[in-house]
Amino acid sequence: MKFIFIFLLISNISFASEWNISKKADNLVKFTSSTSLLDFEGTTNNVDGYIYWDGSEAFTGKNEVYFEVYLNSVKTGNGKRDRDMREDVLETQKWSITYFKGNFKQVEKKENQNYYSVILVGKMFLHGIENEMVIPGKITIDENLMTVESNYSIFLKNFNIEAPSLLAFVKVAEEIKLDLKFYLKQHREDNN
Repeated sequence: MKFIFIFLLISNISFASEWNISKKADNLVKFTSSTSLLDFEGTTNNVDGYIYWDGSEAFTGKNEVYFEVYLNSVKTGNGKRDRDMREDVLETQKWSITYFKGNFKQVEKKENQNYYSVILVGKMFLHGIENEMVIPGKITIDENLMTVESNYSIFLKNFNIEAPSLLAFVKVAEEIKLDLKFYLKQHREDNN
């Protein structure tokens, strides 16, 4: 009887792994926008989130990815542009965060380069709108530190955002390029 109990106990052990954004790391969210006259960018490191999976190998089994960015923390280097972006474009008094919640759809380990090439599928929330997204990424795990990198674009009209004008006659492009680099630490129960 003891053998059966031990076997059942062992068979229910999960190989789950949870990684959380390291608040002390130099995380980066950067957007790049263009007009006919100039390109400009905004950045923040005010990011939170996690990656979780319960499979025996990285990113397998039941898995979830969640990242959020605090929009009031994005800085472009121009105070007036920052205020206009928060108040008139993103309306951060109503929607102060943007987030992505999804799952790994494809994971390919790149043996020679020591990283994973991934495709995430999920929903991105911005400006009160939630849209399905497919996001490519690169994940490197080095001991207790995971680095997540991704470059993709969003279109303002897909989130019910009107492209603002910088001057009375110069409109910002619909396409906004995003560059992300996050650092995560493995969650351990004894860290609480």
